[in-house]
Amino acid sequence: MRECPERPIFGPESPRLDPPDPPEVSTRRSLAKAVSWRVVGTLDTLFLSFVILTFLGPLFGLEDASNADNARVATWIALTEVATKLTIYYLHERGWARIGWQVSIDDEGHRVEGPARSAVKTGTWRVLASLDTMVLAFIFTGNIATAVSIGGFEVITKMVLYFVHERAWRRIRWGVVPDAGA
Repeated sequence: MRECPERPIFGPESPRLDPPDPPEVSTRRSLAKAVSWRVVGTLDTLFLSFVILTFLGPLFGLEDASNADNARVATWIALTEVATKLTIYYLHERGWARIGWQVSIDDEGHRVEGPARSAVKTGTWRVLASLDTMVLAFIFTGNIATAVSIGGFEVITKMVLYFVHERAWRRIRWGVVPDAGA
């Protein structure tokens, strides 16, 4: 009498849900995602930095600066972030491109990333990015409370923006290379 193997408790119910060779993500796609996210992220940082410097800065002991001074500091924080965050985001994206968790292939053979994957990517990215923002805000303001406030507020706004960005890119097929062996 032959024994039937037990069904795994965890695992795909269909081979389509756990493909042996999911399509690869090109480096050009990772770079394009990094640039598109940086535009969104820089605008958010610029706005948040200006608002926090203007309204909360005096509460944290920063001298009562003019709107022009606050705009200048916010611009320096946001522009410096362009370089640091492009680099960090690209490395983050390439790291996630190597992880096959929550990646499947749809009926047409396209790579599909699940919402749980997008949520975890959002969290890991946000930790790295908020630390970067706090360091830059501290460098340009010299005030730890202001730096933590800017980084703290952006956790909320950017997690929402990043999740939407990930889900939007999920719909774009460009730069997802089918497996050469398939």
